[in-house]
Amino acid sequence: MRSLEGEWIEAERAALRPWTRDVPLTRDGFARWFEQLVDEAPGHHATMLDELAERATLDQARWWMRQELVAEGGLEALVALTRLRMPEHPGIAPAGSGQEARRLARLGHALGIDSNADVVWESLAASNLAVALALNRRYAWQAVGALGVVALTAPLRAERVDLAIRRLGLGAVEEDRSREREETRAWIHEVLAPRVDEDAERAPLLAEGALLRLRASARCARRSRNELGLSEPDPHAPPATPS
Repeated sequence: MRSLEGEWIEAERAALRPWTRDVPLTRDGFARWFEQLVDEAPGHHATMLDELAERATLDQARWWMRQELVAEGGLEALVALTRLRMPEHPGIAPAGSGQEARRLARLGHALGIDSNADVVWESLAASNLAVALALNRRYAWQAVGALGVVALTAPLRAERVDLAIRRLGLGAVEEDRSREREETRAWIHEVLAPRVDEDAERAPLLAEGALLRLRASARCARRSRNELGLSEPDPHAPPATPS
């Protein structure tokens, strides 16, 4: 099983090489590149979240949230093991990534979801990715990159779900997400970028982890579009499966 897991991760890495080949190797350049992932990443699924906030029915929102909770099932293990693996780098896992599983649970409770639902393979694959990065030391820096992009993109997802909850008349989940964005930006510049300054060879590995996570999220978003009929896929996004 571990061998198959490794083959899958390596296939995913190979599919992302066009996007990691020219990653900046300098501290400031990499920080700018990483921050731009929130808007410019391949497979970015902000449109799906907008549709969820503006149009989804309660049943659709509940179905989507069930999938998200499964997809994030390995996140807490990834946070914990990354911190344990790199004690020499305090704060190596951004605060936003550690909070995300708990926040999703609160949002799921507000939507009134239950556990009796079919789970699609894309959600399971996203969870398996987090577990694979957590358990394999050779992917230590990819794990850090993945956690960074979790923290970077989490506020947008939470805001859109909160809008859906309000629109559906289920109340609201109030949080200060502007502060969270500022904290993540500080983490990128004060924790992540200095690791590239120490060793430029870490930059492509961190980028891989971030893009692996975004690639998994893009698959989930595309499946949600197909299942819920909320919007059409982005024709410019890369394929969601290795070619």
